[in-house]
Amino acid sequence: MVMLVYKNGSLTREDVRNCYAEKSWDVFNKFLEQTPPLNGGKIGFYYKDHEILPPMPVGFHRYILQNFNGETLDGLNLQEVQEFDPPSEVRALIEGQFLSMRAHAERFGMPSPPKRIIATGGASANKSILSSIASIFGCDIYTVQRPDSASLGAALRAAHGWLCNKRGSFVPMSCMYKDLDKTSLSCKLSMAAEDQKLVSKYALLMKKRMELENNLIKKLGRY
Repeated sequence: MVMLVYKNGSLTREDVRNCYAEKSWDVFNKFLEQTPPLNGGKIGFYYKDHEILPPMPVGFHRYILQNFNGETLDGLNLQEVQEFDPPSEVRALIEGQFLSMRAHAERFGMPSPPKRIIATGGASANKSILSSIASIFGCDIYTVQRPDSASLGAALRAAHGWLCNKRGSFVPMSCMYKDLDKTSLSCKLSMAAEDQKLVSKYALLMKKRMELENNLIKKLGRY
């Protein structure tokens, strides 16, 4: 099993929301929905804290891949800029986070598209973000009944430990529930897969993003 660890997740989204979306998730979501997929070739790297994957210091880096339409990377000019307009900042952040996840997951063998994604955490309740995930990965997005998956996992591990101690030997985790669909671990379809042509276009944008990421690592990366 592979685990990809990122430090700039929800808190970085909150920071961009506060700076560019009037500190409102409603405005944040409106900006995300009103901007087109691929963001007109605008690519952003947002590191509010030192990042783990990739190993980057604090900093914000923005580029515009001029005239990008998702068909080719040939003959396109790249321009580094200081800032985008607020709606583009929001989409650049969201697309950047999940393009990074897709790129690094595919490096470790994740098929494209994957069979499904199970989204957890606070952002899993945000339909606008889930829609972007479905567009980028090209698969159905499922969510669990409880978005606070970390606390749920800790509670399950504690209960499992208590059960093993009570019985005096190890018991399988499955002994804790008989019907998964009737527990808070059950999943439901929250967002259907998007247009596969768009997934291919995102693959091109992802390729360019990884090229930029590698250049940033060589220039600024922490080793």
